[in-house]
Parts: sequence; structure tokens; C-alpha cells
Amino acid sequence: MFRLGLVFPGQGSQYVGMGSDLYREYAAAREVFDRVRDILGFDVASLCFEGPREALDLTVNTQTVVLTLEIAIYEAFRREVPLAPEVLAGHSLGEYAALYAAGALSLEHLFPLVRARARYHQDAVPLGEGAMAAILGPGEDAVREACSRVCSDGEEVTLAIHNAPGQTVVSGHAAAVERAVEEIRQAGGAQAVKLPISVPCHCRLLAPASERLREDLERIPFGEFAVPVIPNCDPGVFYTRETARDLLCRQIVQPVRWKETIEKMADLGLDTILEMGPKRTLSALIKRIDRRFRLLNVENADSLRKTAALFAEEMEPKLQS
Repeated sequence: MFRLGLVFPGQGSQYVGMGSDLYREYAAAREVFDRVRDILGFDVASLCFEGPREALDLTVNTQTVVLTLEIAIYEAFRREVPLAPEVLAGHSLGEYAALYAAGALSLEHLFPLVRARARYHQDAVPLGEGAMAAILGPGEDAVREACSRVCSDGEEVTLAIHNAPGQTVVSGHAAAVERAVEEIRQAGGAQAVKLPISVPCHCRLLAPASERLREDLERIPFGEFAVPVIPNCDPGVFYTRETARDLLCRQIVQPVRWKETIEKMADLGLDTILEMGPKRTLSALIKRIDRRFRLLNVENADSLRKTAALFAEEMEPKLQS
């Protein structure tokens, strides 16, 4: 019998039309989209399925739509498969989907919070002043050293995401990110690509966003965690009702430690990880971290049917015994 963990991706994996067949074929998915529409007062499904791409890629919209789809996938899946995961985790924004799946936040509290979070991100740094870049090749220490060499008075860049061995992301002031990218390219044996993201996520430039979010979080009741959730910023612990607010504020300004998150799942004895969300971004990273995991994904109706059939087949001997 397998030991299962669920993971949810963050923004950046979105595309126009994602989840449209899931919406048509599964009532549970439609219910989520409809409830989010009622909560926020706009047609999330239309933006998700029809775009336009320019509107979908705005941070304030991206975070809302991706989170809606991930929760719709989760609700459709759990009604098809009576199987409880042992651990949950989400990459950046995806951590909010994990909190929902753990039973800690309701949709009515979750979506206004995430909508505000995205707006705080956009407000914290003027458009064009922040940037992020993906670094392929060098290890974490080499990237940190490169960042420290190019920082100057009033301009900083730091390691923001450690995705997998040889795959990191830096974030900060646009000019400092440019210098870090050039520094790493000149060192040789590395690729550095600026990301199409104007908000410098997971660095100190978003401290104003973190403080504004803290005020909102004080007004939100957290439920008990029915399933453990691993925090991005501190994979050595699990979320609790008492620590959730602080961890969500820290998540905005501290690095995403995804490699350590997956290593913790391995230490806990998990052997199967199911990614719920558009594309297979996290599955590709997990392969680089630990190839022993069996990796599954659900992003549309077809992958849901296949995954549900697989679990049903593997669970049948246990149900008969």
C-alpha cells in the first residue's frame, strides 16, 4: 500500500483554458468555481477558460485563478477517491491550497485573503523596479555569493527559491537582478533567465506586503489541521493554528525551500506524490530532488480519471481483505 503526499504548484504554471473539461464533467469542480464567483463577485471561470492571457497573467488575477483551479481539482479528486493523504505542501501560492485541503481555512476566508495578498504584492514595489530570474547550474552557495557581490547601496538581490539541486531563483531590485544574472553567466557553466514576473517575490522588498497581510490574518479564524502541512519557509516544522499567521507572513519575505520540503516527505516515509494543478512543474522538480518517488498528477478530466482508476485498482485488495 502506498503512502501519499499532495502538492500544489504556485503561479507561473497558468494557461488560458486550464481546467475547462474538469469544470464541464465534474460537479464538485463547478461548485468550487461558482462559490468563488459568489465570494469575490466576478466570473473566475470565464477568466480561467477564456482569458485573455494578459488579464490572466496579472498577479492579482493569476493567484485567484490558479488557487481556484487547484481547490476544484482537490474537491473533484477526493469525491472520486476515498483516500486521505499523509502530508500536504504547496509551492508559494500553492501553500494556500494545502491549507484549505488540511481543513484550516474555509473558501470564504481564503479567497478574500489571497486576493488581498496579491494586491499587496503588486503595491509593495512599483512596476519595473523589481524582478526575478531563474538560475540553472550553480549550487545554492554559489548563487548566494554571486548575489552578495552585486548588491549595492539601495539595490539588493537575494536567493528567493531553492527548487532543486542546481535550480534556484533570485529576486530583488531589477538592476541588481540584472547584475546577478550577468555575474552568473560570466562564471560559466550556468544559465540565467529573467522571469516574466514584475513582483520580486520571497525577498525583503515585500516586507510592506507581509505587514499588511498580518493585519488581515489577525481577523481570520484558523481551524485544526486534519493533515500536516509543511511550510515553505521552514520545512523543519508543521503548520499549527498557533503558528499559521506568522508562517504565512514569513512566506512572503523568506525563501521557498522546496528541495528541503521534498526531502522531508522522503524522511517521513512517503513513496507517492500527487501534484494537483496546471502542468507538471513540481513533478519535474521532484524528479531532480529524489527519483524514488512515484509521481502522479491531476490537472484535467482525463488525468483525474486515470489517477482515480489507478488508486481504485491499488486499493481494491485492501478493501476486499
